Amino acid sequence: MTPSERLAALEMELPSVAAPVGSYVPATRTGHLVLTSGQLPMGGGQLVCKGKVGKDVTVEEAMAATGIAALNGLAAAAGAAGGLDRITRVIRLCVYVNSAPGFTDQPKVANGASDLLVGIFGDAGRHARAAVGVAELPLDAAVELELMVEVTDG
Repeated sequence: MTPSERLAALEMELPSVAAPVGSYVPATRTGHLVLTSGQLPMGGGQLVCKGKVGKDVTVEEAMAATGIAALNGLAAAAGAAGGLDRITRVIRLCVYVNSAPGFTDQPKVANGASDLLVGIFGDAGRHARAAVGVAELPLDAAVELELMVEVTDG
């Protein structure tokens, strides 16, 4: 199955790529790599999960939010690659978690995105990863993530 077929089997679709709100692009390609800018859990033009994980947001809610942010990242990467099926491998995922003091389950939160990427790309979705707790994120988002993917020309 192609990544597009797996995505459809999961009853999901890529969202439209959000317009940048600053002096940057959603994703950039160099050679066979695409790197995304930070992606928030935006849905329908709205931030769908905000606050401190471990205080305002549960681990489960944050995991779902990383899945939404991962779809946004894939949309940006697909735009730079020429389509989702041109993405051949997920190389790296970095998840930033807006963490309450003492919260240390950032890896669990990141699993929401990691599991989705494996679901879409199979073994090619297994990736290197960092899960980082931070004091604040833009718009008080609960999570933000960046992707690095490998792409093909045809």
